[in-house]
Amino acid sequence: MPRVVVRGSGTGSVVLRPGESLLFGRAPHAAVRTGPGRVALALPDCAPHVSRLVGELVVGTDTVTLHWLGAGEAQLSSLFDAPGGARRVILARSMSALLDAGENQLVLLLGRQGEQGFTDLVVNIDVEPAPSATPFQPEGLDTEKGPGLVRGGRDWFVALALCEPWLAGNDDYPRPPSNKEIFERVRQWHGYTWNLQRPQRVDDAIRAISAIAFGVSDDPFLAPHVGRLQNIRFAVARRAAETRLVTSADLAEVERAARGRKVPPPQGSPGDPAAH
Repeated sequence: MPRVVVRGSGTGSVVLRPGESLLFGRAPHAAVRTGPGRVALALPDCAPHVSRLVGELVVGTDTVTLHWLGAGEAQLSSLFDAPGGARRVILARSMSALLDAGENQLVLLLGRQGEQGFTDLVVNIDVEPAPSATPFQPEGLDTEKGPGLVRGGRDWFVALALCEPWLAGNDDYPRPPSNKEIFERVRQWHGYTWNLQRPQRVDDAIRAISAIAFGVSDDPFLAPHVGRLQNIRFAVARRAAETRLVTSADLAEVERAARGRKVPPPQGSPGDPAAH
């Protein structure tokens, strides 16, 4: 039978056994009633936009289930014992996930408020499994896009081009796209390019994306850094994909739209009827 230990920064450990559940958030005591087998945990230093009740962790006879109830999104990662290696999914309201054996990490994106602004709030969930525990199979990952970028705007298209390797499943892509590659992809998808042929315009867009994806206090462009800026660009691309500023569904949609546009071939080309 599983045994679950929940730990968060600034809170003590909570131990759960089969038949018990944990309700947690900014102020869960005010959102629901607790009773035998139901424990409420208020996460410290929550930002005001974090829901009073963000989730419920339910321990069954053979499984451990996380029901996400918050208005915002969170990232769930199984760190060690997941079949095939570590697994990461994004949770949105009304989604549920069966937790993997071992250490799981739940990150409320920009959910903690401190003196330096908003940062991520991390909750660690250790699952000691029952022998017959069933691993979580990720499904329905394309939930609603997180807020932050104006859909169809310059920064949104730049984010889509920047994150394309991650959204397309090429996580081992050796480098983030260059300014020229980003410009060419936006031109192919949209036609109008907001003067992105000028590298400084691409750099400006990536800085804006970084500020939204990381928050002001953790923005890598605002921190002293050593090494190439390409390393920061790589981190921004991965973070923007993780926080769902753009999604794989967005990528598929713009690809379909680009294929659907009928662009006349250049004069004299093999596709030009006048050339035959």
